[in-house]
Order: sequence, then C-alpha cells, then structure tokens
Amino acid sequence: MQNWYHIIPKNTGLSIYAWIIFCVLPFYFVFRSSSTFAIIFGILMIVLFFTAYRVSFLSEGWTAYISVSIEMAISVVMTVLLGYVYFGLFLAFYIGNLQNKTVFISLYAVHLATTLAAVSIGFFTQNDDFMSQLPFIIISVIGVILLPITIYNRNKRERLENQLKDANQRLSQLVVLEERQRIARDLHDTLGQKLSLIGLKSDLANKVMDVKPEKARSEITDIHHTARTALKEVRELVSDMKGASLRDETVRVQQVLDAAQMDFQLEGSPELTAAPPLVENVLSMCLKEAVTNVVKHSQASVCNVTIVQSSDELMMKVEDNGIGISEKAGSSGENGLQGMRERLEFMNGTLEIVVKNGTRIIIRVPNVIQQTGQEERL
Repeated sequence: MQNWYHIIPKNTGLSIYAWIIFCVLPFYFVFRSSSTFAIIFGILMIVLFFTAYRVSFLSEGWTAYISVSIEMAISVVMTVLLGYVYFGLFLAFYIGNLQNKTVFISLYAVHLATTLAAVSIGFFTQNDDFMSQLPFIIISVIGVILLPITIYNRNKRERLENQLKDANQRLSQLVVLEERQRIARDLHDTLGQKLSLIGLKSDLANKVMDVKPEKARSEITDIHHTARTALKEVRELVSDMKGASLRDETVRVQQVLDAAQMDFQLEGSPELTAAPPLVENVLSMCLKEAVTNVVKHSQASVCNVTIVQSSDELMMKVEDNGIGISEKAGSSGENGLQGMRERLEFMNGTLEIVVKNGTRIIIRVPNVIQQTGQEERL
C-alpha cells in the first residue's frame, strides 16, 4: 500500500498537473454554488473526503473499509448534487493498490456500480451541468473502469519481478556457497593427503639422513614427485574453476579418447542455446568426469556422447562398449560419480547409470525450475 501522503497518485499515465487540477476542481464546483449553505456543505465534504482518503492509506482492516465507504458516499453525493465525478479517480487509484484479489474485485465492483449510478442520476438532475463537461465525465468514467485494473496488474508485476530478483539473489548466494564448499572439498581431497604424506616423508628423511643416506634420498625423491603431482592437481582444479563451455570440453574429450585409442562419436550439438553458464559449466565437468571413467575403467573401444536439447530439459548421454564400471570405480572423492551427482542435484538434475553391454551414463537437467508464491494481503 502507498504511504498516506500519496494523495496525488504516481505512475498512472496522467501528468501530476492533471491530478492537481482534479484536487482544485471541487472548490470550483463548490464556489459556483449560489447559496452559502451549499458552499459550506461542499467544503466540508471535500475536507472529509481527503481526511478519509488519508485514513484509508494509514489503516487496515475494517477501519480502511469504513473510510473507503465514506469516500464512496461523498463521491456519490458530490456527483449528484454538484456534478463533481472526479473523486472517483482517487478511489480508483486506492482500489488499484489493494493486494488482496478478493477485496480488490469487491471494492472495484461496488465503486464502478456506484459511480455509474451517480453519473446516470446526475444526467437527469443536472443535465445542463453534466452536458457542459461531458468529455471530462466520460474520461473520468473510463478512468474508474480502467485505472484500478491497470494499477493492480502493474503492482502485481512489480511484486513478481521483486520476488524473482530476490530469488535470483538467493540463488547466487547459494551458488557462491556451494562453490566455496566444492573448492574446500577439492582442496582437501587434492592437497590434504599429499601434504600429509610430504610431512611424514620429510620427518622420516630427517631421521634416517645420517643412518641411511640412500633411504633419505629415496624419501626426498618421493617428496619431490608428490609435490609435483600436487601442483599438477592444483592447476587442474584452478582450470576447472575458470569454467568451461560444453563445446570446448567435447574437443578435449575427443583428444583424450584419441590418445586412449578409442573411437569417439558425437550426436547432437554441444552449442547450448538456452542454458545458463552455470548449467553449461556443470555439464562440461560431468562430461569430463564421465569420459575419464570410461578411459580408466571400461576397457572399451568406442565412446558415444549424445546431447539432446528440448523445451523441458537438457539430456546428455555417455555410453561405451566396455566391461562396465561400478559406481565405486568412479566415486573417489569429489571428482567421481558422487561429485557429479551432488553438482546435478544442486540444479535439480539427475544422474542415471545403466550397466548393460557396457556402461551408459544419462544426465538430465530441467530447463525450468517452478516456484511457488505466497498470497499477498491487504
């Protein structure tokens, strides 16, 4: 709901000067009255209307409904007695800002009915006055009909856009958190064991350096190899963190399979048309891990990769004609099948493994993630 000081509506398609005129016009109709009583009565009605209008923005529940009822009554009286129908536009603006759909429809129907009835009566009781300002009355009636619907739909769209923005922000935060956890697990799996091994071998080499120099040199050589291996794995980890496109990954996969003397067949296009970068990055890492498992464990001669893009999901299938791999064979640490499953679950994706005449790994990622909203109340 707007603040109480928004007596002049904003973003309704009308200039602010037009609304100022609508605020001033009541006094014109009042002071053109011939009797002092009519002038005093009109001024009181104007003050009472804007007081009730302010109260309706400040309050909720029955207080707001009573204030709106008073405003509708004043609008009808001013229309019938003084030919002033423009109060209906202020009411239309207020009703359009209601968030509860049931309340909006009810007040909209009542306001429209009372306005049309008051205008019809006014044409019979003050025909000359109404005919002299007929274009403005028609504009006001059209505003009473369209303004609430326009404002209600605009506010609803803004609320949905804000909810989407908040959801995207929360998703970004979750992605950052998930990536931090992944980096921590990868660093632990990559460096933790090797650094512990380097420490143990350093202590051992220090102890036997004087007693068994050959043994110490052997341990130092092992430390050197372990450090080089750890450095290589860190570089690979950093390379994965930079992100990869599925097209580039298929090229690297083909090079790996060629080196392993396996035939590579690709069906479908690796150019993803609608997938966000996060999805493409995850699919690239999954493809890399799946093919790595094929090379290491399958003893296959052929590896087929199929990529299917539909309106509902992205499907990637990696299959070979080897002896078949167990889930344990590729589940070592975060870089195994379990790591693939965790990454896919974060995106509502699935991983299916079929072992029959080789191994078939089927990865599915939905294109649309449905969200549920909450009912807004007045």
